[in-house]
Amino acid sequence: MTLIADSGSTKTAWCLIGDRQHIFYTQGINPFQQTEEEICTMLKKELLPQLSTPNSQPSNLGNIYFYGAGCTKEKAPVVARALQNAICPNAAISVESDMLGAARSVCGNQPGIVCILGTGSNSCYYDGTTLHAGNPALGYILGDEGSGAYIGKRLVGDILKKQMPSDIQQLFFQETGETQENIIQKVYREPLPNRFLASLSPFCARHREHPAIHSFLIDCFSQFFQRNIIGVNWPTGETLPAIHFVGSIAHHYQEELRKAADLHGLKIGSITQSPLAGLAAFHHPQT
Repeated sequence: MTLIADSGSTKTAWCLIGDRQHIFYTQGINPFQQTEEEICTMLKKELLPQLSTPNSQPSNLGNIYFYGAGCTKEKAPVVARALQNAICPNAAISVESDMLGAARSVCGNQPGIVCILGTGSNSCYYDGTTLHAGNPALGYILGDEGSGAYIGKRLVGDILKKQMPSDIQQLFFQETGETQENIIQKVYREPLPNRFLASLSPFCARHREHPAIHSFLIDCFSQFFQRNIIGVNWPTGETLPAIHFVGSIAHHYQEELRKAADLHGLKIGSITQSPLAGLAAFHHPQT
C-alpha cells in the first residue's frame, strides 16, 4: 500500500492507495512551527486510528510520500522521523516540499510556473523535474501575499484601523464574535497565529459582492503577482507561460484572482483546490 500526503499549516489530506483509494484528514503539519515530538503525538492520535482498519494496517505500507509546508531540506528529516516512529518503521518514506507536490500534481513532467495559495503562499518555476525558486515566500509576517493568513492579517488591520466601511466593520464583529482584545491575544500571545488569521478569510467570501471587499481581495492577489511573479527572473524567456495555482484560497477566490491577473496581463492556467488527486496519478498512473 502507498500513503500520499498533502500538508499545509492548517490541514493535511491523506490518500491511502491499495485495492482502492481512501481519503482522510488530520490537522496540518509544519516542522517550522511544530517539534518532532508534537508531530509524532498528533500522528498517533489522528492518523494512526484511520489507518488501522480490518482491511488495512500501517505495517502494510510500502511507501509514504509526504509533501508539506515548511519541509525544507533541513526540516524534512523531522517529519520523516515522526512518520517512521508513529506510523511505520519499515516503509520507504519521502518528504518533500509542498511546492514540489503542487508542481508534480498540476504539471506532471511538463514545465510551468506553479503557485500555492492556501494558509500561506509560494511560487516557483518547475522544469518538469526540478524546482527553480522565485522570490522567497517569507511567511505570514513578512510575505505570503495572497494567502489566507495574508488576507486575514490585512482584513483585521483594516477593520481595527477603521479603513473598511462601517457596515463591514459591524458585520465582522457580529459574525466572528471577535474583539480587538481577542484578536491581539490570538495573534501575539497564542500559538499558530497564521491559522487564526487564515480562519478569518471566509468572512471575505461571504461578503465578496460588497464593493469594498471585492476591491480588497483583488488588491491582495495583485500584491501576490507584483511581489512574486512580475519582475522575477524566471528561466522561461521574455514571455511568461500560463501560471498554475493550487490551494483553497486560489480555488475559492478564482474570480478575484483572475481579475487581478488580467490587471497585470498575466495568463492563468489550471486552478485546483488540492493536489492530492494529481499526486495519486503521478505516483500511481494506473489509478
